[in-house]
Amino acid sequence: MSQEHDLTGRWALILGASSGFGRATALELARRGMNIFGVHLDLRATLPIAQQVVADIQAMGRQAVFFNTNAADAAKRTKVLDSIQEKLRADGGPQTIHLMMHSLAFGTLLPFIADNPEEAITEAQMDMTLNVMAHSLVYWVQDLVRRNLLTRGSRIFSMTSSGSHRVFARYGAVSAAKAALESHTRQLAYELGPRGILVNCIEAGVTDTPALRKIPGHEALIEMALRFNPSGRMTTEQDVAVTIAALADPRIQFISGSVVFVDGGEDIVGA
Repeated sequence: MSQEHDLTGRWALILGASSGFGRATALELARRGMNIFGVHLDLRATLPIAQQVVADIQAMGRQAVFFNTNAADAAKRTKVLDSIQEKLRADGGPQTIHLMMHSLAFGTLLPFIADNPEEAITEAQMDMTLNVMAHSLVYWVQDLVRRNLLTRGSRIFSMTSSGSHRVFARYGAVSAAKAALESHTRQLAYELGPRGILVNCIEAGVTDTPALRKIPGHEALIEMALRFNPSGRMTTEQDVAVTIAALADPRIQFISGSVVFVDGGEDIVGA
């Protein structure tokens, strides 16, 4: 592979790098030769999982620089980006991010309407869900562009779901966040097009991730996916990881503003 098309030595920034789609993608990109900046939020019980991701990446001979912090906090975002720039300058190589992935899955799973008002979603919970799972994409991209960390040829991916256009019990706030995420993707693709920066959403089918298991009634979603998916199986984290890794190829320069379905046809069948 020519150096122009090679991913070796390039950097990826993954928000939500310690589990689920973020973890799988970090490992797959490392297999393709990329170094990984990872942002994650883990407490003592789950921190060893993040540490294992770092160890696995380093075992491949790649660099892994992870930050255990709240990706939705503006001040902490600034500290992370300061550290990233310092690391890139110290390395003396390319001082840009080739690929950014937004895979933050933290939101409130409460109904909008409940007989007991205390069991319904609050304004603060709604705002938090939209901020973490949608709006934070914009704020990270703004800061990366202002710092010239995203330049021509860079690409951005975020994770959406069929919840952006379908209704599931107790999924209202997350559904709104996914719809907003897709809207933000279109707007960013439009505004960053002249700079040669690609922005796309990945819509995965129902996947057995830690985030899915937090959804009340997730067993029914799994059963539905197995019943209706034309492939006869669920989507896997690796399905998403290898798709993003393929789209990381620098020769791909004209896919932007899209929702890329990685679901084996699940969404076209529905329930």
